Amino acid sequence: MKIAWAFTGAGHLLLESVETLEKVAGTHPVTVLLSGAAEEVLKMYGLFNRVKAVTGGYYQELILEKDQMWSYPISGRFSLGRYDLLIVSPTTSNTIAKLVHGIADSLVTNVVAQSGKGKIKTLLVPVDLESGDLETVLPSKLELELCQNCDTCEAAAACPPDAITPGIEINLLKCEGCAACQVACPYGAVSGGSIITIHMREIDVENSRKLHKLEGVKVLKDPSTILSLIQE
Repeated sequence: MKIAWAFTGAGHLLLESVETLEKVAGTHPVTVLLSGAAEEVLKMYGLFNRVKAVTGGYYQELILEKDQMWSYPISGRFSLGRYDLLIVSPTTSNTIAKLVHGIADSLVTNVVAQSGKGKIKTLLVPVDLESGDLETVLPSKLELELCQNCDTCEAAAACPPDAITPGIEINLLKCEGCAACQVACPYGAVSGGSIITIHMREIDVENSRKLHKLEGVKVLKDPSTILSLIQE
């Protein structure tokens, strides 16, 4: 069974998606596709190397959006039906909005569209599935109320990619999610994995509902349910 797994740029359900991917890749060849935002976010959360580790070999490639230019040649595999299953988890509201309106101008939306043409079953795990408030996890964050503005910032000194401006912020586009800064700061001024509550916009929830109208698409609430579907 050949499987393709696409990531978009959501932090919510990201760790759960990576953990499920690792289990799937233990029994099936998986091609992993990363949108530009997904590549950035996986690095922020320190998960990029875990995703990369399950790839390597024919039909087990790591496909980066930035390497596909504008024609997305990898999408030809999908229109030809070369995979048995496409998984998109987590799926951002931006990606969902494009899918339900027939827009295929990115790596992930393009392969979903081509999967429809190639009659490949597609599983989507939206992050905006239900109305109301949602708890989600943040990447590393500088807690300014705890920062002591030390003459030498131990957190900044310990950061391999030099992503920290002491007393101001963490540049998440540089951050590799290694957590060295969290260990180094003696005042606990760098947090990681903080839980916040965000409100789901009704327009995003409504777009997620529209996914059920797409041919060959199945919507899932949680990545963990993917395993049972593959084993069926």
